[in-house]
Amino acid sequence: MEQILEVKYQKKPAYDIVFAQDFEQLPEKLESFQLQNKKIAIFTDSNVGRLHAESLSQILSKLSKQVCIFTFPAGEHNKTLETVKEAYKFLIEHHFDRNDLLVAYGGGVVGDLCGYTAATYLRGVSFIQIPTTLLSQVDSSIGGKTGVDFEGYKNMVGAFYMPKLVYMNLSLLETLPDREFHSGMAEVLKYGFIKDVNFFEWLLSNLYEIHEKDPDVLTEMIVSCCKIKKQVVEKDPLEKGERALLNFGHTLGHAIEKFKNFELLHGECVALGIVCAAHISMQKNYISSDEFYEIRDMLVPFDLPISITELDITEIIKLSKSDKKMEEGKIKFILLKKIGSAFIDETVTENEMQLALEEINYSYEDDKE
Repeated sequence: MEQILEVKYQKKPAYDIVFAQDFEQLPEKLESFQLQNKKIAIFTDSNVGRLHAESLSQILSKLSKQVCIFTFPAGEHNKTLETVKEAYKFLIEHHFDRNDLLVAYGGGVVGDLCGYTAATYLRGVSFIQIPTTLLSQVDSSIGGKTGVDFEGYKNMVGAFYMPKLVYMNLSLLETLPDREFHSGMAEVLKYGFIKDVNFFEWLLSNLYEIHEKDPDVLTEMIVSCCKIKKQVVEKDPLEKGERALLNFGHTLGHAIEKFKNFELLHGECVALGIVCAAHISMQKNYISSDEFYEIRDMLVPFDLPISITELDITEIIKLSKSDKKMEEGKIKFILLKKIGSAFIDETVTENEMQLALEEINYSYEDDKE
């Protein structure tokens, strides 16, 4: 049974988020797009494309006069302007115009890149999101943030550009590798940490079912995350205030992600960033040491890292100052007053960041002590 959330901006309907277990309802959801005489380009990566693109193409071919598939190599290091350039070339050569439709079919990298292409090709063409990973389902597919990395700096080129529909076929999670699933759990846990202590406690109570990927429990979990994000982005679509809270764990997480040259998954870096942000919250006496360890230890059941080897702390701090969240020379850190309550803090010092990074900087020498 499908569920639907309606996202609104300025109190006007913008797009639906559809939760389903298959693609049976997708044709009906696309009826209003009047695709009979339009073209569709499916954007996907080499992982998703190999497994799923052709079956989606067959579904969409019944609705549209032509369906093309643009596939690019999987991985964050391909979320660049060079790949966007290839996408522009593909669309031009296939004669796509402003009335046609792009479909982002993949994880966060695919959604971000397809969305940015849609925002900028011919000054804007329609696109929809069909997210296939847990991380993209609970986070990146919702809210209209699109963009690419530049010289390894995360999402430095982008636009706010809303999809016309977000359709989640939750059964696709069955083919998701465990590491990718656990990466998505970092963003799931984030919602409990920043906004909803009751959701955090629900996650604690359902650890086993989540690990077993119980369909009903996963659906409830994903819908809960999307409800929280929907409420935040409706109030602050362009990230002028409250939406920044969704960046909890991302400031130092992004810096670690670049420092490690994207060898770690995004959610793994966010997990490390969450430990750092929680540690800074403890340093500033906003949360207790017990709360810090509760937050840190909640990451462990999902195989998310809470420490890492060979960090250059000075370089990480330097990279954090090149983050897009800098404002008037200050880093907008997201800290916790308690589990379930986050706020923006612009007073975090380099010393506090250093102490937090030392907390996660595992050394083999530690085993000898």
